Amino acid sequence: MADMPAPLSAAQLETYFALTEIGSLVRHAVEKQLRDAGDLSYVQFQLLARLGDAADGSQRMTDLADGVVYSRSGLTYQAQLLEQRGLVSRGPSPDDERSVVVTITAAGRDVLADVFPGHIETVRTLLFTELSDAEVETLGALLAKVRRPLRSAPPRSAGPRRRR
Repeated sequence: MADMPAPLSAAQLETYFALTEIGSLVRHAVEKQLRDAGDLSYVQFQLLARLGDAADGSQRMTDLADGVVYSRSGLTYQAQLLEQRGLVSRGPSPDDERSVVVTITAAGRDVLADVFPGHIETVRTLLFTELSDAEVETLGALLAKVRRPLRSAPPRSAGPRRRR
């Protein structure tokens, strides 16, 4: 039998529970706001927001999946739902015929404009109201430190696609 790892300290366990609870509570409130304001799921919002931030409003589907840490097949389904609503268009990549490019439409930008004010207010209220600017910077630095190694070895669904 393999050796059992040392248990988490009381502080580590409390921090872990706080992080997971905060994540769940924030995610629930954000999802409700997105659904109410734009009839969007969280993943659909992430997809539209990333496209809205792209210089030309387009990204390859695999890059979107890697960025939002979502399975490629799941993101394809979400993009299909957005395309049916006229919020994105999909087509072959001009650089690689095997790749699919997703582009935000004017209607997609309109939905983003509708949901962003409430989204920003929800995030500000839930995450930042109780923190000073210095505490926000500290929290950001700590989370970035934890995120770096996680992003260097992302789950298979979020990792870069292997080239043949």
